[in-house]
Amino acid sequence: MLFLMFRLGADRYVLDVEQVEEVLPFLEPTLLPGAPHGVVGAINYRGQGVPLLDLSLLALGRPSAAVISTRVILIRYPVEGGETRRLGLIAERVIETVSRDPNDFVPSGVDAGMPPYLGPVASDAEGLIQLVRAEALLSPQLREILFRKLQADS
Repeated sequence: MLFLMFRLGADRYVLDVEQVEEVLPFLEPTLLPGAPHGVVGAINYRGQGVPLLDLSLLALGRPSAAVISTRVILIRYPVEGGETRRLGLIAERVIETVSRDPNDFVPSGVDAGMPPYLGPVASDAEGLIQLVRAEALLSPQLREILFRKLQADS
């Protein structure tokens, strides 16, 4: 299975490439006043508003570093009825894909208190790689806020 790797600080994370629609250069978002923590705004993608989460802000409490390899990862976020909506994720050092057997990812043993979007881990010569569960990035309330607001604006 193929995964897109990125970093949050010094740690490595992956997303299943089946969830990824496109990887874009960093784009300055349009601010969404009063947006919840982690939501930095929205971008215009092919004429549609796409909410943008900063994964470093969400996970580490600081914005993603403005480096040349900081990217916007457009994912297909699952919503009700089997439909998907685009969701943009800002991540640092989005520079490679890795092929791993999904069975390589095992529970970390420290699941208590971890955000629901952080999944199992795999290891290699460089250390641990943690799977991000894209479908768990948004709470039901945040999903409703983001996608209802953008639909009203479209």
